[in-house]
Amino acid sequence: MSNEKVFPMTAEGKAKLEQELEQLKTVKRKEVVERIKIARSFGDLSENSEYDSAKEEQAFVEGRITTLENMIRNAKIIKEDEVKGDQVALGRTVTFVELPDGDEETYTIVGSAEADPFEGKISNDSPIAKSLLGHKVNDKVTVQTPAGEMNVRIVSVS
Repeated sequence: MSNEKVFPMTAEGKAKLEQELEQLKTVKRKEVVERIKIARSFGDLSENSEYDSAKEEQAFVEGRITTLENMIRNAKIIKEDEVKGDQVALGRTVTFVELPDGDEETYTIVGSAEADPFEGKISNDSPIAKSLLGHKVNDKVTVQTPAGEMNVRIVSVS
């Protein structure tokens, strides 16, 4: 049995990773190789910052390709019908109200591979998601955050 990490994600998240991987392999990789060729033509490589920069970018691109291939290979697609409709789970969007002041927040809980807090997508490994997972509408939950405890009431799950 493999000890590789499983990456839970939505089908949309996997498609985005596949698109990024394709772009890196077909476009970015070629651009970096061309930059290296041009930098080599400048002469002495020991003092050639263009060459060093291009090689660093190449290492980054190749590392990202390897990471994406691993994530895609070990992706576990989240299926909405695997969880009860009113329960907070991966792939679900949850709206909660902070208690007692009533600030409402909405997040979609996704795997770490597709988390983007600026788009309202938080990782299932985040403190908020960990606290909310498995709870239902109207449950009151205490969330442990780096800034301290936050009490919330779940308003909706979709």
